[in-house]
Amino acid sequence: MTRWYAGALGVALVSLISACGGLGETGLSSLCGSEEAVVARVLDGDTVELEDGKKIRYLHIDTPEIAHNGVEQDQCFAQEARQLNQELVQGKTVQLEYDLNCADRFGRTLAFVSVEGRMVNQILIERGYAELAIYAPNVALEDEFKALEEQARETQAGLWGACQ
Repeated sequence: MTRWYAGALGVALVSLISACGGLGETGLSSLCGSEEAVVARVLDGDTVELEDGKKIRYLHIDTPEIAHNGVEQDQCFAQEARQLNQELVQGKTVQLEYDLNCADRFGRTLAFVSVEGRMVNQILIERGYAELAIYAPNVALEDEFKALEEQARETQAGLWGACQ
C-alpha cells in the first residue's frame, strides 16, 4: 500500500467516524452514533425499555431468562440479575453506544449501556449476573468481556457459585 493511499484511507475513516456520530466514551464508533435516554422499565437482566418505547438489549452479555415467551420458569439467578439491572438503571439517564450491528432480529436495539460513568454490561458480567455472549460482527471490547467473565467464574461470583 502506498503512503498516499494509506493516508487517504485514514482521512476517509476519520471523516466517516465523524459523520456517523464520532467516538463515544468507550472509544467505539458506529453508524448508529451514541445517545442519551431515560430507562422507563427493566424487562430482565439484559433488556430495558426506554421512555420512547425503544427496547435495548445489552451487547456481549446474556443473563438467565425470566419466565415468559415460552420459558416455563425462571432460570437460576434470573430475578437477581433483573433486580441488579433495575437498581443500576431504572428511571435513570443512560448513555447508549453501539457496535457494528445496531439491532437484532427481534427489533431490539443492541447497545453498551452506561450510567454514571460505568458500563452496566460490564458490571453485570464482572459480578457474575451474566455470561458472555459475543455475536459477530459485534466484537468491540470482546477481550475485556472475556477477562471479566473468566474472573467471575474463578471467584464463583453470582450465578457461577449459585447455579449448576
